Amino acid sequence: MVFSSHIFLFYFLPIVLLLNYLLPFRFLTTMLTIVSYTFYGWANPKWIVLMLTSTLVDYFCGLALVRYSGLGPQEDGDLPFLPKGEPRNRAQKCALFVSLATNMLILGFFKYYDFGLENLNGLSGWLGAGPLPLPLIHVALPIGISFYTFQSMSYAIDVYRGEARPLRHPVDFACFVALFPHQLAGPIIRYWSIAEQIRHREFTWEKFARGAAFLCLGMGKKILLANPMAHIADTVFGAAGLRWFDAWFGVIAYAFQIYFDFSAYSDMAVGLALMLGFLFTKNFNDPYRAESITDFWRRWHISLSTWLRDYLYIPLGGNKLGEARTYCNLFTVMLLGGLWHGASWTFVIWGAIHGAMLGLERAQGKKSFYSRLPGVLKGAVTFLIVCVGWVFFRAESLAIAWRFVGAMFGGTGDGAILGAVVYTKYHLFCFAVCAVVVWAMPQAWNFTQRITPWKVGVCLLTLVLSVLFMWTQTVNPFLYYQF
Repeated sequence: MVFSSHIFLFYFLPIVLLLNYLLPFRFLTTMLTIVSYTFYGWANPKWIVLMLTSTLVDYFCGLALVRYSGLGPQEDGDLPFLPKGEPRNRAQKCALFVSLATNMLILGFFKYYDFGLENLNGLSGWLGAGPLPLPLIHVALPIGISFYTFQSMSYAIDVYRGEARPLRHPVDFACFVALFPHQLAGPIIRYWSIAEQIRHREFTWEKFARGAAFLCLGMGKKILLANPMAHIADTVFGAAGLRWFDAWFGVIAYAFQIYFDFSAYSDMAVGLALMLGFLFTKNFNDPYRAESITDFWRRWHISLSTWLRDYLYIPLGGNKLGEARTYCNLFTVMLLGGLWHGASWTFVIWGAIHGAMLGLERAQGKKSFYSRLPGVLKGAVTFLIVCVGWVFFRAESLAIAWRFVGAMFGGTGDGAILGAVVYTKYHLFCFAVCAVVVWAMPQAWNFTQRITPWKVGVCLLTLVLSVLFMWTQTVNPFLYYQF
């Protein structure tokens, strides 16, 4: 099910909100769990089994971590925190291993099996041996699998570290993992940030109004901005010959598309959560206003970058094992971050570009070439580097990516037919609006801090236009559904 669809807006969401505000609080967790699994299984009910497997494994691993600690329940009946800083016994380490192994096996099989086998067969052929006696399975990637596996196993890690206490009731944990606003494309919600909200949260008109505003603005970002930019990007990336300005126009359109598409989902997720009484964390902070790649990753997909920092970069040693190890850790984390987005060498190169830039900026420190430029130029150079990276993120193969980069820096193809398709008044207008929103307008997070009558008018107009355009467009799922 897609947020920007009539089924969700006019049927699913009203029913859920009605139940959320009519049922006694003690039934809400069960209700939200049921509707969230319904939401997830709408496209393919078989995918429910995978999410349920990940959920049950991590739930029981969390219980095992406490059981084998020798600690009993607290006076209020809640399970205790494990003491921080104390070594864990073999049984506890095994419980954590089971959690990590299960989630990584689920993710690895469905997302990386074919990719890994194809590359092993290529290496085997290069070495003069035959292909491995294993079949390619070409299985469909379950939607949201990268998000809910990361979210679910972070629970076991936090319990193991003593940073969170396990939930006693399995339905509470199932609700945390499956909660429909964030289950398909994030943000990646950390267990400790929502555990208490599952058991105790407030419902206010202020939260509901702000949530509705987020939902309206997210609809506008997706339907009115991201989808027209998708048309430009798809057309340009699919063209055979490009002039240099066609290539730049296409990749900047894709930069707008992926930002408005993904931030729209995050805004709608935050808004839906507020309407249900939950507070989610901010996932975007004007990333295209960043003045370095380091700054960019403090602003883009914040929930993923902090997850990679806390569960990968720091455990690898972070910046505490010397300069050489720090650069290696940065590069490794970004490579894996790229691979997390998709099983393709294009994503690996995208991660390598960002990893190399993070290392370069750290190596140069305050003497970085960014520091010698005015603020506007810092942002412009950063955005251009990000756009070069987006080429590899968007391209369907390395050959296409390299050809596209070549066109960006010297393309002279015949773009007459292409120009007639993408340089229409409508698409140029949408492109200009995207630029204004990115670099001149306040974020939805700030815009909705205080709801005033004129803001209500803006949100309602955005919603009406979005719904009208929604009926004229074919279904266009959010980009991050494929990751």
